[in-house]
Amino acid sequence: MKRILFDINVILDVLLDRQPHVEASAAAWAAVETGISEGMLAAHAVTTIHYLIRKEMGAIKARRVLSAILRVFGVAAVDSAVIQEALQLPFSDFEDALTAAAARLAGCECIVTRDPKGFRGSPVRSLIPEAVTVLLSKK
Repeated sequence: MKRILFDINVILDVLLDRQPHVEASAAAWAAVETGISEGMLAAHAVTTIHYLIRKEMGAIKARRVLSAILRVFGVAAVDSAVIQEALQLPFSDFEDALTAAAARLAGCECIVTRDPKGFRGSPVRSLIPEAVTVLLSKK
């Protein structure tokens, strides 16, 4: 797997040390940091992550955390083409539809998420962090 889009829940598991998910999510993140795979975030996820981290840790810390994240992860565009594609997907959650469309248009092979059911009907397969980590370790 070359390029993986990370869903917000996986990133927040690591940043907020959310148990019991942090270990598996951190392992998937580590695969990006070590160059095994290229990690991406959908552009809309960046603003949401900043907002949530700011609420938990304050504005200065949120900017530092976001800067550090962007040194590791690329950003998949959310533009008119992504929005138009997301509107056509059979999703009840528009944020998940945007994530799936952004992943496809960015050339991602999968979406790593703790909510694969939320990505039924996605043009890009979704995997839980544990499954991604196993696949990447077989390289």
